[in-house]
Order: sequence, then C-alpha cells, then structure tokens
Amino acid sequence: QRAYANARSLYTQLEIPRRVAQLDLSLAVVTEMVGELETAARQYEDLAADDRLSPRDRARARLWVGTALSKDGNHDYAVSVMETAVHVFEDLAEQEDWSVAQQKLALAHRGSGNLDAALRLIDLARSTGVTESPMQRVRLDTAYGHILLSDPATLDDGLHVLDDAAREAAQYGLSHQLRSITDIRRTADGAARPTRR
Repeated sequence: QRAYANARSLYTQLEIPRRVAQLDLSLAVVTEMVGELETAARQYEDLAADDRLSPRDRARARLWVGTALSKDGNHDYAVSVMETAVHVFEDLAEQEDWSVAQQKLALAHRGSGNLDAALRLIDLARSTGVTESPMQRVRLDTAYGHILLSDPATLDDGLHVLDDAAREAAQYGLSHQLRSITDIRRTADGAARPTRR
C-alpha cells in the first residue's frame, strides 16, 4: 500500500492522470485484499466510470466491484455487475479478461447456490483461460475446487483439486493464494463436521 501510495504521489506531481488512476485501482485491490470489501466495492465503482482509465481497466474495475460484493455475500447483485463486465470484455476482444470474468462469475453463482451455472462457467473458464503462470493456474484451480466442495457428490474431487493447488502455491511462494485455500478447506471441514447435540 505504501509503495502504491508513493508512486501515486509521484505521478500526481508529474501530472500523468492515467497512471494516477491505475494506482487508484491498485490501491482498491489492496483494500479488498485486507478485507475492507464495502470500501473496495465503492472505490471500484467510482473507477469503473473514470475516464482517466482505458476501457479495459474500467471493465476490470466493474468486474472487481462484483468480486468484492460476492465476497461480502451480495451474490445476486455481484452476478449482475459481472455480466456487464463480461459483455464489455467481449466487445473489446479481451479474451484473457473474459475468461477470468467467467471464473469470478462462477464463484458468485456458487455463493448464491446456483451450482449448475457455477460448474458450467468454471468449465468455460478452465477451457479458455491462460494457465502459463503458477498464479493463474492456482487461482483457476482454487476456484474450481471451491465449487466442487459445494456439492457433497464432488466433495472428494474438490479436496483433491485444492490439495494440488495448495502444493503449487507453496512451491511458488503464493502466500495469499495459500491462505485462501486454507480458509476454503477450513470452511469445508466445518460444514462437513456433524453438529453435536
């Protein structure tokens, strides 16, 4: 956060508004990562209409509004916002962003209990996504495993996928992703444990 804030100050002095707006977007991502979801969603929403950003960055901001809302439990509105971003990525022919949006949309549908749509969209993301970097693979596998865990029939498959994702995250030092996987596993273990009477 400090590094982004310092860079933002520099670009403000240099009067390069596009860079300032891009750093505002990066700072909003940090806000989301530390769990301030409502604040992050508001920041993303402002940036989604900010002319200083490119159309692609504005669409990303719109997608991330949905991500923050979904993490905060507002899944239905998140789906609506994300679908808008998906259409923009289609219009811009941004294939990689479009695929990432399918993954995020799948998780929002999982959150709202629509597992059929979640599985259809995560399959689409997996078949079209770029998986050249460990980060991309771990994110995609984590989302896939999370969705599989939501159905008792695919619980074991979900645990296997998450175990593989955790190993890769640990191998490449992806600590944020590893924490996410651990949290998902912990939640799944809690849901599976029988309630004492």
